[in-house]
Amino acid sequence: MNIHKSGARYSAIVGIGENLRRLVKETGEEYLFLNRGVNAVVPIDLTEVIPLIDFNAPAIQVYPPNSGAPNLKEAVNRVYFHNKTDTDLISVSGGSMSALDQIFTMLDVEKVLLPSFYWGAYANICRIRKMPFDVYHTIEELEKRLPELRNSAVVICDPNNPVGNKLSDDDVLEVVRKLSDNGTVVIYDSPYRRVFYDEDDDMYVKLTELPDVLIVESFSKCVGLSGQRIGFVWSDDPEFIREFNLRILYVHNGVNGFAQQLVYQLLTSEAGRKAVKVFREKTTEDIRKNIEYLRETGILAEEFYKNSEPKGIFAIANKSFDELLEKKIGSVPLDFFTRDNKEKAKKYARLCVSVPHEKVREFFSRF
Repeated sequence: MNIHKSGARYSAIVGIGENLRRLVKETGEEYLFLNRGVNAVVPIDLTEVIPLIDFNAPAIQVYPPNSGAPNLKEAVNRVYFHNKTDTDLISVSGGSMSALDQIFTMLDVEKVLLPSFYWGAYANICRIRKMPFDVYHTIEELEKRLPELRNSAVVICDPNNPVGNKLSDDDVLEVVRKLSDNGTVVIYDSPYRRVFYDEDDDMYVKLTELPDVLIVESFSKCVGLSGQRIGFVWSDDPEFIREFNLRILYVHNGVNGFAQQLVYQLLTSEAGRKAVKVFREKTTEDIRKNIEYLRETGILAEEFYKNSEPKGIFAIANKSFDELLEKKIGSVPLDFFTRDNKEKAKKYARLCVSVPHEKVREFFSRF
């Protein structure tokens, strides 16, 4: 049959994982999987949380509201926005990827600007939706390009995937403010932030004070529930939210009711908040130790962290994919995440540093 082809590609990272599993099976030896993009220090322990959910309740068994369960949106408002926004401006989404797909489809802009090192899904969604995209190399560069960005959208991911560099919040807010004043839409997609920041964090509150800002959040990273495919989107534009909710109706018919009630318990109940606290503490502790170890051993590619700090679930190694694989370490070549300087980028690899610290020491000591 005749079809409209998107021009997008399946993630090559999936292929890397399949090859690693094949090598494990063929050799019988252990490999360290640092190619994945999920927190893998410890799973979140839901033992005391699941009994709190009534599986016979309408919230689980009946179609959920298009914009999300009211109790979850109220919890999101409290935890992420300090009760300073309107829950009608929050829409529960099926994770970041589907939210970004809807956003890229909805925005009437000339192009989307991505960081020069970007999550591959950004580019593939643009390709599928026929949205032109360009890149920027620093946030300072965005200020110099303001005139050409008046009818564009800019994606800010901080801490960044794949680099894992964390910029100054003040610097980011200043640039977002200038873009907002310029009439440029800002898509603040930073699903790794709340792995490292607690409820006192007021970044989202400050962002709500600026027009033409979209906040995209996922519970995949901050509470370790990538399998539930749930997150939320915030916008101060009621028309945007109405259209977003309408598309959720006709694409998903609402977001999974169980996932919504599970996240609600994690955000509000004593058992849920305890589980999240333990998960984050253990995860961030080993991430910190892993980055320190890579830095001490000279494996961290320091050139990627000028005017920033390595603070995320990813880090860049000054070793190639092949060099790491020789030591039985899985990674992703950095050139997978950029359209520029691909030959230079092949000399580096992206590592997921959210794994047990003892495993990082064991495998990287082979260098």
